[in-house]
Amino acid sequence: MPQVRSFMVLPALPEPLRPLRDLAYNVWWTWNPDAIELFRRLDVDLWRELKHNPVAMLAQLRQERLDRLARDPAYIAALRRVQEQLAAYLERPTWFSETYGHESIGKIAYFSAEFGLHECLPIYSGGLGILSGDHLKSASDLGLPLYGVGLLYRQGYFHQYLTNDGYQFEDYPELDFATMPVTPVLESSGNQLCIQLDVGGRNVWIKVWKVAVGRVILYLLDANHPNNRREDRDITARLYGGDQEVRIRQELVLGIGGMRALAALGITPSVCHMNEGHSAFLAVERIHQRMREDKLTFEQAREVVSTGTVFTTHTPVPAGIDHFPPALVTKYLTPYCQILGITEQTLLQLGRMQPEDAHEPFSMAVLALRLSYLSNGVSQLHGEVSRKMFGPVYPGVPTNEVPITAITNGVHIRSWLSRDMAHLLDQYLGPQWAEDPLNQAIWQRVDLVPDAELWRTHERLRERLVGFARRRLKAQLIARGAPPAEVDAVEEMLDPEALTLGFARRFATYKRATLLIYNQDRLRKLLTDPQRPVQVIIAGKAHPKDEAGKELIKRIVAFTKDPRVRNRIIFLEDYDMSIARLLIEGVDVWLNTPTKLHEASGTSGMKVTPNGGINMSVLDGWWPEAYDGTNGWAIGDRRIYNNQDYQDFMEADSLYDLLEKELIPMFYDRGGDGLPRRWTAMMKASMRTCCPVFNTNRMVREYTERFYLPAARRWHRFTQESYKIARDIAGWRQRVSDKWNEVRIESVDANVPAEVTVGTELPVLAQVRLGSIKPEEVSVELYYGPLDASGQITTGSSTPLRCEGSNGSDNVYRYSGVVPCEYSGQYGYALRIVPSHPEMPARYHIGLVHWG
Repeated sequence: MPQVRSFMVLPALPEPLRPLRDLAYNVWWTWNPDAIELFRRLDVDLWRELKHNPVAMLAQLRQERLDRLARDPAYIAALRRVQEQLAAYLERPTWFSETYGHESIGKIAYFSAEFGLHECLPIYSGGLGILSGDHLKSASDLGLPLYGVGLLYRQGYFHQYLTNDGYQFEDYPELDFATMPVTPVLESSGNQLCIQLDVGGRNVWIKVWKVAVGRVILYLLDANHPNNRREDRDITARLYGGDQEVRIRQELVLGIGGMRALAALGITPSVCHMNEGHSAFLAVERIHQRMREDKLTFEQAREVVSTGTVFTTHTPVPAGIDHFPPALVTKYLTPYCQILGITEQTLLQLGRMQPEDAHEPFSMAVLALRLSYLSNGVSQLHGEVSRKMFGPVYPGVPTNEVPITAITNGVHIRSWLSRDMAHLLDQYLGPQWAEDPLNQAIWQRVDLVPDAELWRTHERLRERLVGFARRRLKAQLIARGAPPAEVDAVEEMLDPEALTLGFARRFATYKRATLLIYNQDRLRKLLTDPQRPVQVIIAGKAHPKDEAGKELIKRIVAFTKDPRVRNRIIFLEDYDMSIARLLIEGVDVWLNTPTKLHEASGTSGMKVTPNGGINMSVLDGWWPEAYDGTNGWAIGDRRIYNNQDYQDFMEADSLYDLLEKELIPMFYDRGGDGLPRRWTAMMKASMRTCCPVFNTNRMVREYTERFYLPAARRWHRFTQESYKIARDIAGWRQRVSDKWNEVRIESVDANVPAEVTVGTELPVLAQVRLGSIKPEEVSVELYYGPLDASGQITTGSSTPLRCEGSNGSDNVYRYSGVVPCEYSGQYGYALRIVPSHPEMPARYHIGLVHWG
């Protein structure tokens, strides 16, 4: 085949319409209703057909249509207004500039394997990607000096097609980057910027693209370079596609390639945020950069890099974390070990919970934890789960002190709020709700919204959802070759006035999508009630290799084919952000049924609340923080049974009870004016309590103040004076580790009276041998608290003891302190010694704790 040289052909936009191109290439338009309407007015049918993609629309619109719009004064005036809105957005002062503009913290780099910004850029699969996209949008709103880094998959995530019996098939069409809101990053020569890295012993070329997200730039890496072999070009072919070997190659490109791309752009971030462990190799490359540029040793560079690296885990079960066989890691990482001057064994130990276990797989999450300054889960409950799950990384550390905190997820409200509801909020809450969504006083004003207006607005959204669902169902049936009579019957499916439940998410088994059909007879009775009908809209994809998840889809589709309920329960194929948006806008109730302690956070339920939807969920993920008894429903209680079948039975029973005794009666309890007053009161309670808390503006501000700013300040302090602090800590860490075997607790004595009452302080004396280690290099502490039935301290507290001096020349020191008896019941205490350095990033990161 001859060599093909490529060039770009742009639409011939008339001069008055030229600003449309700039608007199309900044996805700010995705959360500006006026901008969306501007593109929609170009051609409503084409807008739907092209998945709301303005770049593709401008390429496909007929020239006469463009010429006509260029002469339309109303359209040109609307275009100028949106132009002015974008200019004002980009230029106005932000929360960050007004609060921290005086402080030079450098740049923040946010790495994620997927970004869900909009359906026209399908490089996401589910919640992690949507969260990443919303994170960038709020970073733009708040004015953070943040850059995103990800991968540009040329086939994205798969399109889902179901057979007549509900079995899922996948299709991977090639994406045309020329008709997507991505542009190549150009060098001064005019060529696209490319970087290189070693992948399995071969030099791989990576192209760099960018997406404008308001004020923020997202850089995307693409291995589909003509200089690469076919197997290397396929590294970025599919999101979460391929085997473990493809996955580790993708993660090398994301982490190491991402850092090299930033360096080529002249960006040296002070803070790197690893959103899940996929990008953990970035820390390896950062260490390499500091060693090469600043002549540091590996250990010194590691101290510097860890201060400026933060990690968020989204996975509550070990099976959901990337683990690689040691041989696979050495195959791809040996060249980097040689560059770093470390052995393969040293690197492998960084990715193992038990470093000396040569058979333990290499965990990307463990690598991220070991090379980060701060780490977090994504809900308060998930923080607790993560501390237990990753406890072995910190031997000798009580679970409640494992250094993993929690920052609960949120959603970018303006991206998920319907235009109808936005107008209503503007009218009664004022425009401040969009500029400051955290302001709880503003959201209290939702009570001023008349019930009638709130209900009519929500009814319009439900009616729109039903219309969309029917169109989508018809398209599905036609694609399967269904007879015309079956296609025509779709018009009778769903009722725009019926109580509508929505369930849409990834079809992993722990999500328990089939809990709703656990008792089919009981559900069928609810769906077929002629007086108080209920209907359900379901959507979601199973991972291509998840046969168990595919089986769940088949079971649900089989139930939807029952002639008695086929008009009341439907499954929509090919779930994406466009389907999600209409669902969360139009449903009355959002259903969430995960197995407890398996949902890290969940954000889909957060999206329904500003649109007037109400959550009915198991108390898992974010819902235990949000639910207060007035703003939704809790399925079951907080108990976890040892038998999962019994757990399913109990929670399915609770689900049906709630529907029969609470939801359905409340929804159909109408006053003389036809309004469900109790229902609208709960809608308002949901909006009032959830919207100001569970949004990404709050979340990103929390990351900024708890993670980014402390990490950036440490980074700048550690890089001063030729990295003096980092060099000192690296030397101290090595010396303390080498001498730790000299530390012993000789004796512990407490004067416990015959009767101890609350408020008593028990004096404790201890004799501690420190050997070559100085007293100021350790913290000798009492760890105390109530005991459980097995005699263990479950949730303890600690207090340091005071050094009273040595017993002579044998390096034994006397320590004294007290155990405060704060609660009644069985009490206990233990003595421990922990290394202590004023600049140590976290007290347990060194991995040394000595207990008495």
